[in-house]
Amino acid sequence: MKNLSLQWRITLMTALLIGATCIFMNVLIGYSGRHYMDSIGSHITGYEETDGEDPDSFDPRRESLDQELTIVIHGAQESFITTNWYITAAAALLGGVLAYFLSGHALKPLRAFTAQVEKVQPNNLTDTKIPEAVLPEFRQFSRSFNQMLDRLDSGFAAQRQFTGNAAHELRTPLSLMQAQLELFSAEHPEVSPETADFLRLLREQTERMTQMTKTLLEMSELRTVPCTEHIEIGPMVEEIFTDLAPLAERKNITLKATGDGSMTGSDTLLYRLLYNLTENAIRYNRPGGTVHIAVAYEASCLHITVTDTGCGIPQPYRESIFQPFFRVDKSRSRENGGVGLGLSLAWEIVALHGGEIRVAESSERGTTISVKFPTDTGAE
Repeated sequence: MKNLSLQWRITLMTALLIGATCIFMNVLIGYSGRHYMDSIGSHITGYEETDGEDPDSFDPRRESLDQELTIVIHGAQESFITTNWYITAAAALLGGVLAYFLSGHALKPLRAFTAQVEKVQPNNLTDTKIPEAVLPEFRQFSRSFNQMLDRLDSGFAAQRQFTGNAAHELRTPLSLMQAQLELFSAEHPEVSPETADFLRLLREQTERMTQMTKTLLEMSELRTVPCTEHIEIGPMVEEIFTDLAPLAERKNITLKATGDGSMTGSDTLLYRLLYNLTENAIRYNRPGGTVHIAVAYEASCLHITVTDTGCGIPQPYRESIFQPFFRVDKSRSRENGGVGLGLSLAWEIVALHGGEIRVAESSERGTTISVKFPTDTGAE
């Protein structure tokens, strides 16, 4: 019962109520019918001896009618009771069918509410509010839901503002630290091996913090970027391959692209999305492997897949990789210079364009990241 939908619960309860009512009426009508059938004989004053045999028929023109007459009704009670039970079962079944369809019609506002809730995303909270001009039973629910969305939107806005302010404040001292380290290294080229290793470590970590700050700043400013540009995906992929060619050559990775498509969005953000996915596919690939980007239209969406030949992503982590600062293998991420924000930024960019991103397939032979953009928000 716990796993049944509300419509089926209403249907079953209504059918049980109709069935119980019909059974009660059947018992009462059956008792009344049997009582009046049994009393018929007491109102007939004539009967005829039948010698223990059942009469075949009754002929009112018979001469023996002036004698007493016996009328025997064969199987009338049993037939009456059986018919009543058939009528009861039919009424209960018909009531259950009608209750199912009527309850489905009555639950349409609830289904509409559920569909609206499923559309809620961190980037469209203000656009998914429910109109309060609904049924009285849902009015307070809608009002509370809209107030919750307002609170969530305020919380996300405060979080983005804090992230942006923190990134702005960190960018200047980090730039100063980098400049000082470069100046010190240039003025003191002959230092001890220990000092050289220490300076190298400082430069690497400062660069990581600078990259992290830059990414956080980009994530905090996503909503301010207009998404109205016409973008050709094929040329953009070729440009990304050119920019990442040195990294691919160092790891002996082959870059391939097939298909083409166009959409409306932010050229800067879409470039960053595909750049991050391709860079990840190269960094976490096997030496001598391949990275393949395929672009195609499928049904009502523009479908982009990025496939590598790396070691794959374990099943428990395939949803978590899009969370900020999450890394499957922290040691490998440090070796490759990752800060744990590339895929999180990719998820934010896809959500901003009304699409979806997920791990479509992953095994020891490689991983495929799937990105879909609905055609009504851009794909042509």
